[in-house]
Amino acid sequence: MRSPIVLTVLLGLTGAAPAIAEGPKIALVAPQSGPYAILGGQMRDGATLAADKLGLELALINESCEAGSGPEIARQIRDSGAKAAIGFLCSESLDGVLAPLKDGAIPAITLSVRWKGVMEDALKNGWPLFRMAPSTDDEAERLADVILRDWSDAALALVEDGTIHGRELAETIRNTLEQKGLKPVFTDTFRPGQDQQLALVRRLKKAGATHVFIGGDRNDVAIIARDALAENAALTLIGGEAMDAADQPVKLTDGVYAVALPDYAQRAKAAAIVDELKSRGVTAEGYVLPAHAAVNAIAEAAGAASALSLPLAQALGEAHFDTVIGPVAFDEQHELTDNPYRLLKWQNGAFVEVGPASQ
Repeated sequence: MRSPIVLTVLLGLTGAAPAIAEGPKIALVAPQSGPYAILGGQMRDGATLAADKLGLELALINESCEAGSGPEIARQIRDSGAKAAIGFLCSESLDGVLAPLKDGAIPAITLSVRWKGVMEDALKNGWPLFRMAPSTDDEAERLADVILRDWSDAALALVEDGTIHGRELAETIRNTLEQKGLKPVFTDTFRPGQDQQLALVRRLKKAGATHVFIGGDRNDVAIIARDALAENAALTLIGGEAMDAADQPVKLTDGVYAVALPDYAQRAKAAAIVDELKSRGVTAEGYVLPAHAAVNAIAEAAGAASALSLPLAQALGEAHFDTVIGPVAFDEQHELTDNPYRLLKWQNGAFVEVGPASQ
């Protein structure tokens, strides 16, 4: 049970961390070489800017993403003198790292790992792991929320590409909708990777569908949107996070929706940080801004922990942080209190955050 006194005080600590004479040393666990080095570099760039501005020291620890690497990573974190750790691109790195971190009272924030089981294990064992990334359930939950909010009166169809993810996503959405009394007028599985989807579009049109969720890749959605125009079928389409991919080979039609993570760099709140990164030759993409946010969250939590004589992990779990990616807070399961997925709409060659998908 959270203490309302603690929470009230924490919420009032704006910029608490910079006022501390010596802020916490933070370990950044991220790939420095190999196939994931680009992603590790994004984490490093964002964390470095935040640490520089706050006067904090970063301990850079290589993440190999190999099975069995966790205990060595834990040893390096503890030997570095870090009071908290962020990064953790790969689930393999968390296996064997969390128990030693608990012993050292060192909280960890993963910016990437979505696997549900790792958080269940952490909670069961009291490991101080927090997830600043979506969980495996968040995508379907947000899609169902959008459909129920905006399309409850529409003739809805659910189609998927037969892959495990596409099928499970569609089934989860369908179960949620039907529990709320919304039954699709049409469901189907289509064959992905085809040059055209005219037969599917004609089936949708014949069924009277006007709004369609598509559990499939971006290019398949682009082909369905193109063929719907050719068949004069007035279909409003929405896809999931798979839509966040290169706009090729078939270009996406304006007006197609997606539920995916937003481009934080496009938000007005991030403009100053984006400009600072640009001056350093860094593009604010991928994990850059989340890593910046994680450093700021730990710094502010450390300020509150020092002021209130609390363990850092407790302060991290009870505070609300104003960061470059927006408000960040964790629930009692150490998940983000706010589902990070957003409704996006394709317009003029880019996805933009929008309100209700009414059209």
